[in-house]
Amino acid sequence: MFIPVIGAGSIGRRHHDNLSALGVRTALLPWRAFIPAQLDGADAVVIATATQVRLELVRLAAERDLPFYVEKPLSHDVATVEAILAEAGQLARRSMVGFMMRYHPAFRLLARLDLSGVYDASFGIGHDVRLWRKNWSFAASYAALPEGGGVLLDLCHELDMALTLLPQARIGGVASLGHARFPGVDFASRIGLEGAGLLGAVAMDYLSPVSFRRIVLRGPGLVADFDLIAGRYRLDEAGNAREIDLPFERNDMFLAALRDFLHLVREEPVSDVEHLPRLDLAAGTCRAIAKAWGERRFTGQVTGEYT
Repeated sequence: MFIPVIGAGSIGRRHHDNLSALGVRTALLPWRAFIPAQLDGADAVVIATATQVRLELVRLAAERDLPFYVEKPLSHDVATVEAILAEAGQLARRSMVGFMMRYHPAFRLLARLDLSGVYDASFGIGHDVRLWRKNWSFAASYAALPEGGGVLLDLCHELDMALTLLPQARIGGVASLGHARFPGVDFASRIGLEGAGLLGAVAMDYLSPVSFRRIVLRGPGLVADFDLIAGRYRLDEAGNAREIDLPFERNDMFLAALRDFLHLVREEPVSDVEHLPRLDLAAGTCRAIAKAWGERRFTGQVTGEYT
């Protein structure tokens, strides 16, 4: 089996290395040097490029009947999401979106609980974008692009988790903070969640000096307080409080997602993951992320040097 990876950034290199570890022949193809002929002989393709160039690559894959694994978010605008879904057609049932947090043991635990009575939900993630990686330049990266960049798209796993775990949730409004040097780029966004007895929010930012990632859910018989950075998971069900041990290696999520993708490519049964991020099944979240991006309302600006 041959599965090339288009996009040679950090996530593309991770997928390339993981495919190799899974015994798949692969090639790492930088987007700027990519030509369609490099898909000749492929059995599938991984698309790990910047967000705004994915439609044309999905079209190339669909023309060749190649299942594709496309990184999140599918697109930054609803029209392009719909165009990608239309190009994929029936191929969407054998393709995946890179919502790898659905394989996180904490998410999987919550997915097995009855959350229908949750009335308060908080999902948050933050990390100073200037400290992400060695030799990282925010200003020179995809993250600084007015279309396809910004924190809402970059850290949209939290919104995917919220909408997947709480299907009654709807986006109520989006407030964002920008930066004078980067017009149209959100450095912090807060997305309201509402509907069917639920109030909540998804908050993400490029600003926090201390990394955090947390999920807090409250219902009549349940309180879940999960700190995904510290690895502390506290669950109280009907007064029975317990700390849960969830051993975790970050790359395991990427490997598990790719394994399921390989099963889809071969038309084999997939794993028992509760919410398979197959493209047709994840289409609603993809639409919601694009909708939220389009509804951002910039209420102020942050300061600081971002080079």
